Amino acid sequence: MKPIQRAYLQLHTAVFLFGFTAILGKLISLSEISLVWWRMMITTISFLFIGGVIKAFKEVPNKQRIQLLGIGIIIALHWVCFFGAVKYSNVSICLVCMATGSFFTAIIEPLFFKRKIKMYELVLGAMVIPGMYLVVESTSRDMRIGMRLALISSILAVFLTIFNKKMVDNVEPKVMTFIELGGGWLFLCLVMPVYVWQTGAAFLPEPMDFVYLLILALVCTTFAFVISLKALRHISAFTNNLAVNLEPVYGILLAWWLFQENKEVGEYFYLGVLIVLLAVFSYPFVKKRFEKEESIVD
Repeated sequence: MKPIQRAYLQLHTAVFLFGFTAILGKLISLSEISLVWWRMMITTISFLFIGGVIKAFKEVPNKQRIQLLGIGIIIALHWVCFFGAVKYSNVSICLVCMATGSFFTAIIEPLFFKRKIKMYELVLGAMVIPGMYLVVESTSRDMRIGMRLALISSILAVFLTIFNKKMVDNVEPKVMTFIELGGGWLFLCLVMPVYVWQTGAAFLPEPMDFVYLLILALVCTTFAFVISLKALRHISAFTNNLAVNLEPVYGILLAWWLFQENKEVGEYFYLGVLIVLLAVFSYPFVKKRFEKEESIVD
C-alpha cells in the first residue's frame, strides 16, 4: 500500500473511531463525570507507553506545563458536557449540536488571534442556525437539557482548539495530549469525591462498562490520536478538515443502526441535520476558494 493510501485509511479510521465515542458513551452505564474520570485516567497511563513521551515531558518548561494543565481542565469539562448530552438526549442530537462549532469558531477565534472576522466564515456558521432550529423543534422537551450541554461542549471545544493552536508550535502534540489529559484527570480527582457524596452516583464500572471504557480510552482516544498524527504527515490540512467533518455523519448513522434513534425524532430533524451538515461540509471548500482569491489579490 502506498503511503498516501495508507494515510487516507488511517485518517478515516481515526475519524470513525472519534465518531464512535458517543456510541460508547451511550452504552456505558456510568454517569458522565465518572465516565470521563476513567477515560482520562486510562488514556493518560497509556501515553506513558508511547515512545519518547516521558523524555519530551521532562523538557517542557514549568510555565508551559501549567498552561497545558489548565487546558486539560477545559478538556475534562468539554467531555463531561459531551457525554452528559448523550445521556440526557441521544447520540444523534448531541453530534448535530456539536457541529455548531464552525459558527462559534467564526466569532470567537478572530477575537483571540486579533484578526478580522471573515464574512464567509460568519455566513457559513450562521447557516447552522436554521438547521439547529429545526432540530430543536423536532425533539421532545425532555431532551433539551442534553442539547444545551452539547452546545456548551461545542463552545468549550472551540476554546480548546484556540488554546492548543497557541501551544502546538512549542510542545510536541503527544506530550501536549499527555499533560492535558493528566491535568483534566487531576481536576476530576478533586471533583469526584464531592460529586459521588452529593449524588450517590456509581463510581466503579460494571464488567461490560470496563470493557467499553478500555475501548473508549485505548482505541478511540490513544490509538485514534496516534494514527491521525501519522496520517497528517502525508495529507493536506484541507483533506484532514474535510474528513473530520464526517465524524457526526459516522456517529449518527451508527446511532440509527444500533439504537434506532431515527424513531425518536420528528420529520424536521432530518432537514435540520441536512442543513447543518451542508454548512459544515461547505466550509473547507469555501475557505480554500477565498484564500486562493486573497493570495491572488495580494
